Amino acid sequence: MTTIVITGANRGIGLALTQLYLAAGDQVIALCRHTSPALSQTQAQVIEGVDVGDASTLTNLASTLAGPLQGKAIDILINNAGILREEELDSLDYDDMLAQYRVNALGPLMVSNALLGLLKQGSKIAVITSRMGSISDNTSGGYYGYRMSKAALNAGATSLAVDLKPRGIAVGILHPGFVQTEMVNGAGNISAEEAARGLIARIAELTLATSGSFRHSDGQALPW
Repeated sequence: MTTIVITGANRGIGLALTQLYLAAGDQVIALCRHTSPALSQTQAQVIEGVDVGDASTLTNLASTLAGPLQGKAIDILINNAGILREEELDSLDYDDMLAQYRVNALGPLMVSNALLGLLKQGSKIAVITSRMGSISDNTSGGYYGYRMSKAALNAGATSLAVDLKPRGIAVGILHPGFVQTEMVNGAGNISAEEAARGLIARIAELTLATSGSFRHSDGQALPW
């Protein structure tokens, strides 16, 4: 049985990942600020009160997971939680931009660092990012805070991959696709379940040799 920890597991992609891993017989520890009816109906071990943008909620996270883990290591840590605010050049809200940076860029790093002692050689960290963080792929502009936070996340995750490779821990930097979730008000061209299936496949094939690569959930390599 594989042990998987997922942030932002109460809805959208995080919920779909939780459901699919559970259906495969894996143990899932679901982290979120507040649970949802759909998450509560699963067999996941839910831990509420985890705000990845607030370091104070992560201070005792490793000890909180000790009970559910029962001495086991985390096999897969999926940093999925994120927020999106729409901004255009004439309506920038710098507080919103900072909030996105805290959650989207710093959050995965803080969670990974807080749980590093629970990972082992052979463990994997998946960082759910966005191709909107790609500089060379940006042809439409806008979304300043979101784009900048995801570009920063990509940079941080790349460093994480370099630093953790000697410890035998691989890091995947993954774009789920344009997914039909509440974050984008239901817009998108693939369902959360389809995105989650692709992400699970990419995580399964992740190795130290491919650690730090930036990929779409459908498998294609993405530009930086």
